[in-house]
Amino acid sequence: MEAAVATCRALGAEVVEVSLPHTDYAVACYYLIATAEASSNLARYDGVRFGLRVEGGKGLLEQYLQSRAAGFGAEVKRRIMLGTYALSSGYYDAYYLKAQKVRTLIRRDFLDAFEKVDVILTPVAPTAAFRLGEKTADPLQMYLSDIFTIPVNLAGTCALSLPCGFTASGLPIGMQLIGRPFGEATILRAAYAFEQATEWHRRVAPI
Repeated sequence: MEAAVATCRALGAEVVEVSLPHTDYAVACYYLIATAEASSNLARYDGVRFGLRVEGGKGLLEQYLQSRAAGFGAEVKRRIMLGTYALSSGYYDAYYLKAQKVRTLIRRDFLDAFEKVDVILTPVAPTAAFRLGEKTADPLQMYLSDIFTIPVNLAGTCALSLPCGFTASGLPIGMQLIGRPFGEATILRAAYAFEQATEWHRRVAPI
């Protein structure tokens, strides 16, 4: 990442640090809002009008249960359950509403930062890729891997990722460029300039 920053500086970018103080709350905020919206949106998938239908139920309720059990994977079910809890009576204000307020603060952090800079550069993830299935038993660790990308989704800004190097063991490293809302043209130009100055996008990780 430091080499990527140096490349951007060599291309003429002025590199300054910016503060996004509410990023610490982004993962918790996102997984309240996203699960609540998943619970609300997926409630319609009952196997009658929407979604997979599993035949053979003895009644309407049994058909609902069988269809939803077969149609949703474990992670989707987990998110529906979390979201239903966050939206339930007595918890809406404490969880979902509070998360929406934090979302506003996260967005404000980005808008304040874009008063000083045109593009924000971050890693895509805090670690290199982990093995397939390695963290499925610990979903919290998987959620924490989204710390650099989730704030962008909450803030409603635009971003892209592009390769910027490899670890010593040959795993790819991604760089994220974040632009102000509707600033896609700026980050696409910045990414293109970086690609023209490097060869990372042409290299393939060793298998």
